[in-house]
Amino acid sequence: MSETPLPPQSAVEAEIRRLGLSMSPSEFHGSVCGWLAGGGEAGPDWLARVMADDALQAVPADSPLDLLRAASAAQLAHRSFEFELLMPGADAGLAERSGALFDWCRGFVGAFGLAAGDKALLSEDSREALADLVRLAGAQAQDEGDEEDEEALMEIEEFVRVAVMLLHGDCVLAPRHRQQFN
Repeated sequence: MSETPLPPQSAVEAEIRRLGLSMSPSEFHGSVCGWLAGGGEAGPDWLARVMADDALQAVPADSPLDLLRAASAAQLAHRSFEFELLMPGADAGLAERSGALFDWCRGFVGAFGLAAGDKALLSEDSREALADLVRLAGAQAQDEGDEEDEEALMEIEEFVRVAVMLLHGDCVLAPRHRQQFN
């Protein structure tokens, strides 16, 4: 478990519904992480920028959405490999969990593109990881599966976590380190 835990999925979902956003909690979390990994800033208007909708109001600091953003930013910055994806619990079916993972990737890829644009200096590994995330974003959940499919989903989720940390490293951490030496 992370030192900076994510808020409960149910709280995030309720806030998403209250704001009238048409996305799942997993896709929203992917969007937040894509924004952060691409170098997007966390100013008071972060929600409007992540969602590319200037009409969205700032969220209060104690809102589940801002707590999710803050926890995600802390996990990415900590580099302890405790970065978590907001996903349905293990009691959810394979279709629900795999669909949530693909939704997460869709959110990530879109917001990463908004934040990083074409200015990102990505390593070859990061370019390949991003291409794989794009492919996952286009995938469809399967209805049924066996233990082998469960293991494959766990491996894909682990790949996504590592890919996100790699992209964050190239777009956020590396530029910070370069600035320290200038």
